[in-house]
Amino acid sequence: MTRLLLPLMTGSLLVSLSAAADDFLAQVLHPDQLRPPPLEHTLARLAPNADRRVLRLAASALHCAAPEAGRLAVIDYSLPSTEPRLWVFDLDQGELMFEELVSHGRGSGDAEATLFSNTPESHQSSLGLFRTLNSYYGRNGYSLRLEGLEPGVNDLAYQRAIVIHGADYVSEAFIRRTGRLGRSHGCPAVRQEVTYPLIDSLKEDHYLFAYYPDPEWLESSAFLGCERDERPLAMQ
Repeated sequence: MTRLLLPLMTGSLLVSLSAAADDFLAQVLHPDQLRPPPLEHTLARLAPNADRRVLRLAASALHCAAPEAGRLAVIDYSLPSTEPRLWVFDLDQGELMFEELVSHGRGSGDAEATLFSNTPESHQSSLGLFRTLNSYYGRNGYSLRLEGLEPGVNDLAYQRAIVIHGADYVSEAFIRRTGRLGRSHGCPAVRQEVTYPLIDSLKEDHYLFAYYPDPEWLESSAFLGCERDERPLAMQ
């Protein structure tokens, strides 16, 4: 029997073959196949209990405002207060950090929020995109200041003292007693047990997106569906 002897490959030949394979893949694969998945897919994978449409809008708003942001919180006010409706994402690490109950303002509704406002003393929650500022200790304990980024929608949030803080009326025990969470003066209040870690995860230049299917806001928001080169001037 005759044996066919093949020469051993040299290091330079292996390098050449590897380079050729890379060139071939670059020609065959569409550029979009080499890119990471859109943010909405990442959010949906990390928070399967959240509404995909809400996550898509949140991803769109963040892409418009700050595509390099490290963390994002999403509130879905279309859900009743008895259900977890706040999600906090670590975008750098690709992790879901929190899935939590969150209150709405007493002027926004009872168990479900239906009314939203930017008006001082309305005790209503506000919609739209916010940037997080510093943490501080106030009358509600450890709190996180929010800067509303949408004129006429939430830009008075700082003036209204709309902040994230902990509250004893945000708990499963309160829900069992009353059938709903307690309500704030418009602040997104969270369980006292998560106040410190949640606020610390979001403070200082991260983002919060608060959603409700309000037709006027969805139609007019400068952060929903904008092109990258058409970002609102305040964000450039």
